[in-house]
Amino acid sequence: MFPDDTTFAYSNTKRIRYANSGKTRLITVRAGDGRLTLGYPAAERLHAFLAAPKNRVVVMSDAVPFILDGKNAMAKHVVSSDPAIMAEDEVLVVDEDDNLLATGMAMLSGTEMIGFSYGTAVKVRQGKNRQ
Repeated sequence: MFPDDTTFAYSNTKRIRYANSGKTRLITVRAGDGRLTLGYPAAERLHAFLAAPKNRVVVMSDAVPFILDGKNAMAKHVVSSDPAIMAEDEVLVVDEDDNLLATGMAMLSGTEMIGFSYGTAVKVRQGKNRQ
């Protein structure tokens, strides 16, 4: 997951806060719960490592331009998703051809994303066009 040039930044309490590759942020460790948030470069590495549909939310083509610009993925635009996704998990947002569009936090579980026709499915942190 981490390239050889990865450096870690620590908080005042000596806990890992960030992992950077050069000047690029790979991950952030959330102070409140210790969960990881992905930067787009780390999402690309994870996307290459994990086989579909693992940790993915697939959106319809109509929503692709908006998600690339960092807009949230709405439940009505979700075509499929990994049923193992739970709310607040970090997920990869992809198009129907499995091209990575964005990374973000799931607001619904994987099965709820398919079942709901309204609301935010993924709160996008970083779209491909907004790195």
